[in-house]
Amino acid sequence: MPKLTQAVWRYRHDQMVRLMDELAVDALVFTTADFFQFATNFHTDVQPWERPIFAVVPRQGEGFLVMNELSTNHMRFSMEAHKVWITDVTFYAEHPMVSNRLPLVSQLPEILAERLSRAGLRRSRIALDAGSGVMTAVQRLLPDLNVRVATAEVRSLRWQKHAEELAVMQAMAGLTDWLQDRYREAIKPGRLVQEMDCAMASLFVQEAAERFPGEQFEVVRCWTLSGPASASPHGDGASCGARIREGDVLVNIIIPRLSGLTIENERTWFCGRPDDQKKALWTAARDATDAAIGAAVTGRPVCGIDAAAQAVIERAGFADCIRHRTGHAIGIVHHEYPEDMAFSQRPLLDNEVYSAEPGLYVYGVGGFRIDDTVVVGATPRVLTATPKSLDYATVG
Repeated sequence: MPKLTQAVWRYRHDQMVRLMDELAVDALVFTTADFFQFATNFHTDVQPWERPIFAVVPRQGEGFLVMNELSTNHMRFSMEAHKVWITDVTFYAEHPMVSNRLPLVSQLPEILAERLSRAGLRRSRIALDAGSGVMTAVQRLLPDLNVRVATAEVRSLRWQKHAEELAVMQAMAGLTDWLQDRYREAIKPGRLVQEMDCAMASLFVQEAAERFPGEQFEVVRCWTLSGPASASPHGDGASCGARIREGDVLVNIIIPRLSGLTIENERTWFCGRPDDQKKALWTAARDATDAAIGAAVTGRPVCGIDAAAQAVIERAGFADCIRHRTGHAIGIVHHEYPEDMAFSQRPLLDNEVYSAEPGLYVYGVGGFRIDDTVVVGATPRVLTATPKSLDYATVG
């Protein structure tokens, strides 16, 4: 069973150190949920805007965390399972305690200032993943501290995946392929669309329990749009009570999260035999996905993925049916960085992971989108293996 071990921590830490050298800073401080998980392997269980969290990774020495007391027992579970990578934690309380008092949330600037000072960072240069009111207050307490926000720069830490990360993503892809087969068996005229998705999510967690016992598994999305509603990538806002009809085009989205990593697997189905227009749209979507995959080659520009898919769609005569970019990077969250695929000129790097999901949307008819998860390399590697044939896509 694939896991993230200390090897991933060493890989990520090396990346962080290199970035600190480039930015000429002494430490990185992560304040957002996804970067906190990236730096700690702790499954973040709070909303940071409500209960602030801080992961401090210095250029030299050991890192430390400042967290809300809500996470106390969760952190203990993670430590006992040897999953979390930074174990020096200071907790603060969000309510006054009579005994065994912790520092209060109102004292967060003082807590963080004291921890930074103890780590020898009171006169250091620090880069943040995002702006933080607490850190602004810390600067008033430590006037020799130099703090800068480096959101764009730290995002580069999450581009290239370690082999263990790719193994987790591959295992999830196999699970989504299994669930697509279950979807194919489940599509029937008259069935409530939301009920079907709930049934698929139940099967998803049951199968995940067999494959990944003891790991953190989440169903981010099992979502289907059926009929004309699928002409909007995010539906028509009237999903309650929607039923599959004979002749419908259906677009489904499967997104799991395992051990802090996600992948995507999306397919377009036909409930009954499609007409020539629908076949042509589906074929263009499939061919555009394959072109996008073929462009995910190390050294080529990120925007080449989008351009390759768009060229196929334009040649098929459906350019006016495009409503979004071809995809996005995938990692700790399912919309990862870079998010500007269509405009990014930088060269692709080995072991970046992207969704390849060009879509065609025809009002009154439906949507046509086939999404594979692909790893960048000299030869791109597709993680998802659900068949992409009209016969497989046609149910009934």
